[in-house]
Amino acid sequence: MMIDRVISDQELIRQFINGDHSSLEELVKRHQRKVFSYILLIVKDKHLAEDIFQDTFIKVINTLRAGTYNEEGKFLPWVMRIAHNLIIDFFRKSKRMPFIENSEEYDLFETLKVFEETIEDKLIIDQIHRDVQKLVEFLPEEQKEVLIMRHYKDMSFKDIAEQTNVSINTALGRMRYALINLRKMVNEKEIILTR
Repeated sequence: MMIDRVISDQELIRQFINGDHSSLEELVKRHQRKVFSYILLIVKDKHLAEDIFQDTFIKVINTLRAGTYNEEGKFLPWVMRIAHNLIIDFFRKSKRMPFIENSEEYDLFETLKVFEETIEDKLIIDQIHRDVQKLVEFLPEEQKEVLIMRHYKDMSFKDIAEQTNVSINTALGRMRYALINLRKMVNEKEIILTR
């Protein structure tokens, strides 16, 4: 059968609820790359990401079958929220946060840009940025200085090292500790950095 129009997520959900299991396969296929990439970005472990991805869609299926799904037109953000909550549950149970890569390219705020933003999403992200900026104030002065230069003034570590009169390794170390300390504060205050 030829289909010459793209079937909406909403229509696929309706078809699945009415017993067409191939429509669920289509939904998973349509969104699996985005959902899996998001989970992997946070947990940084392929096998763990696969487990959480499967658990996410088990929860999606159970919710759809129970008839309690009501996120009209917002299927992907809803699935992402389920994945996010499962990630948070995993880290709470294992009492550990994701390891922070010590690289010049790593950006704490990149995790906020994983999928398209609605106005509501933008408001949530703006609030998270404000919360993180408040936490930055609690960092030791040297760490705060490097973090502000790097993330808010977009300076290279070479320039930061020159301006603060330290070696590049010292600047990198301060940045690494700033990120680790921020993560600890975020965890203690239970601020969720991604939806």
